[in-house]
Amino acid sequence: MVKHVILWTLKEELTPEEKTAVKADIKAGLEGLAGQIPGLLEIRVYTEGLPSSNADLMLDSAFADEAALKGYAVHPAHVAVADGKVRPYTAVRSCLDFEV
Repeated sequence: MVKHVILWTLKEELTPEEKTAVKADIKAGLEGLAGQIPGLLEIRVYTEGLPSSNADLMLDSAFADEAALKGYAVHPAHVAVADGKVRPYTAVRSCLDFEV
């Protein structure tokens, strides 16, 4: 199994209300991919970090193998969410992929 973990920081120019809405949209969009992409085993987005956090939200996902992760990266449903709900609103993205 391969884990795919991403941390995002939202753009500073977003108001607190916009940030709340963007987080909800990202969560709904990414978690909505469950069952749509071959090899995607689990997907969860966390939006409510503790005050000690320095990122705004986190994706925690699991794939059957590295090939499934590569397929997810280019799958049209994932690309639509990434291009429409994530990339326009994020300033920083950090990713860690690893085998478990």
